[in-house]
Amino acid sequence: MPKQQGSNRIYTRETDADGRSVIRVVGTNRDENRAFIYMARHFHALGLPVPEIYWVSDDEMSYTQEDLGDTLLFDNLDPVLLERTIRALAHIQVIGAQDFDWSKCFPVPAFDERSIRWDLNYFKYCFLKGTKIEFSEPALENDFDTLVHNLLSTINFQLSTFLYRDFQSRNVMIRDGQPYFIDFQGGRRGPTQYDVASFLWQAKANFSTELREKLIEDYLDEMEKLSKTFDFQFSIFNWKASLPHFVLFRTLQVLGAYGYRGFFERKPHFLESIPLALKNLNDILQTLSAPTVERRSNDGRTTVEPKNTTLPYPELSRIAESLIAEGGLTVKRSHSTAVSQRSGLTVSIYSFSFKKGIPNDDSGNGGGYVFDCRSTHNPGKYDEFKALTGLDQPVIDFLEKDGEILTFLDSVYRLVDHHVERFLERDFTHLQVAFGCTGGQHRSVYCAEQLAKHLHAKYGVTIHLIHRERGIHRTLE
Repeated sequence: MPKQQGSNRIYTRETDADGRSVIRVVGTNRDENRAFIYMARHFHALGLPVPEIYWVSDDEMSYTQEDLGDTLLFDNLDPVLLERTIRALAHIQVIGAQDFDWSKCFPVPAFDERSIRWDLNYFKYCFLKGTKIEFSEPALENDFDTLVHNLLSTINFQLSTFLYRDFQSRNVMIRDGQPYFIDFQGGRRGPTQYDVASFLWQAKANFSTELREKLIEDYLDEMEKLSKTFDFQFSIFNWKASLPHFVLFRTLQVLGAYGYRGFFERKPHFLESIPLALKNLNDILQTLSAPTVERRSNDGRTTVEPKNTTLPYPELSRIAESLIAEGGLTVKRSHSTAVSQRSGLTVSIYSFSFKKGIPNDDSGNGGGYVFDCRSTHNPGKYDEFKALTGLDQPVIDFLEKDGEILTFLDSVYRLVDHHVERFLERDFTHLQVAFGCTGGQHRSVYCAEQLAKHLHAKYGVTIHLIHRERGIHRTLE
């Protein structure tokens, strides 16, 4: 089953009316859902390895897709699986682009200057300004201008290919020894180098130089085969020459994401990846600043001459050296201390039916809270909601429009927040909170979901979320 990392999407495993094990997805953005559903159906019709879409709600806020199991490529970075994956990437980029409606993409249809600058600003504001490193903003913007030019000048607009956008080993499921792709809803028309950079320079995968080079050759071999089948021009020399600039760009974008998720959302496992990403940044900047050679034809002969170069990204190079010199990461103390203090507490949050008894505290600590949701308006009294749960948008809309449950939760938040803060100060490791209602289906499920999101966003603690009567268990780390 897909694992939630930085996503706000909720995944649960269920059995549908046909008896199939399916993954139910509840998204927060209708346009993003529409993009994924369109892409999944398009790719599946072309025989590409993606989950089949089985059902979509009328409001398009939730859908069910094929259950691909629980094995991520990230959990088994076997060289054979890696080769199969990167060759399959070439297929989704080229074959997947056939007759593709780019207007369906979210949030933009193509890789362009605006989207590049969005990601560069993501790095500057969400990562760089969260460190203690001094930098020259005008000089950094000059480097950004150079990078934008280098990226856009390498794009062959005659070749329309699909850019996956977040192609990394956590977004590849392995079933029966074959890779299947998920979480491509941010895809758009764009250059193929970006996805290869995302995959091979993923920080926590930490591939060796030898393995990267071997996988690049596998990928290029597959692209050459596809170029003959689909009759398009593909220059290996130009592709390789531009790849380091995409590695640099992707590394900056990833650091921005790690900064946002780690510094601001206080999710400690994102902070753990920053030193590895900084190493990638430093390595690729050194590669780009190394002397290169230029091949010229002279009377039918090929000569190799040194090519004089200046440092292409001087301010980024200086920033990377400073961060490495400071030990890999110099985060504002308020961020790093808050995260480290909050990483040891786990909060178990239950929804349940009072008819079946209050959940036990398996930690052996006892205590915690049991909240009775039966004082609030019950959607289960109405026929249109009886088959739904507190995870379904119509039930959520009913409860929030009615408003009683929001007032109820305001009081819950004040009580539980105080408890969490004291437990963090005292280095306690477990707190249990349970919400009960008549059937454990509507109000209690909604309240447990909302408290889980609230505590996870505010304190960065690990959440074990258990909807007991629904058979749903999730962990937010």
